[in-house]
Amino acid sequence: MKVAMIQMDMELGNPEKNFEHAEALVREAAKAKPDVITLPETWNVGFFPKENLAAVSDKECERVKKVFSSLSKEYGVNILAGTVANQKEDGGIYNTACVFDRKGDLIAQYDKVHLFSPSGEDKYFCHGKEPCNFELDGVKCSLVVCYDIRFPELIRSEMLAGSRVQFVVAQWPVARQLHWDTLNRARAIESQSYLCCTNSVGTAGTTKCGGHSAVYGPMGECLILGGENEQILVADMDLSVVDGVRDSINVYRDRLPEAYRL
Repeated sequence: MKVAMIQMDMELGNPEKNFEHAEALVREAAKAKPDVITLPETWNVGFFPKENLAAVSDKECERVKKVFSSLSKEYGVNILAGTVANQKEDGGIYNTACVFDRKGDLIAQYDKVHLFSPSGEDKYFCHGKEPCNFELDGVKCSLVVCYDIRFPELIRSEMLAGSRVQFVVAQWPVARQLHWDTLNRARAIESQSYLCCTNSVGTAGTTKCGGHSAVYGPMGECLILGGENEQILVADMDLSVVDGVRDSINVYRDRLPEAYRL
């Protein structure tokens, strides 16, 4: 599986400009002929305009579905369209990811479960309720968003559903870059899976996002690591490695759920 991760810069509260920029970057990423293209978290509005969030949010992900379904079909590529601020019919705003297959079909939609309370995300967004598992070209995959990566219970639940590739999309600040690098590598090692983490760059108010998008292998090896500027990172994952690692140190066989208290 070849992945192209778009480490995008965006303008806070300007969905028109951000949609145009995201589409241009996807078209650029498609030149590498990847199997999967990924975008970061809340790229449509940045993280996050508190004063007018509802006004700039997508509505039921309608624009995302229109634009990225068409792009997926045009280039014959799977697109994990990051997340957008998404206002649903019930009036609630969710941090929502959409995944499209090569035919342009929406095959998964995920509302971020863990909302970052230190920034007040939980006061403006609604919690998701379910993990996210799907298949890309017959490969079982899963998805989490930013703060979710601090909750191994969610990751494990997705892995137990058969995931071999974990996607993470984020707006992670440079101030906690050590945590970003460490947590992503740890989740790859404990899950014995590939982990593709796509972060943003640029600033939102006083917060600077740190980049460092990366792909980690099931032994924790780093296949590619981004810097702190906008870029497209391309990496190949040999999925046969997952089977070898899981056979040699079979943590899934050796788990003892009856001993755990969660």
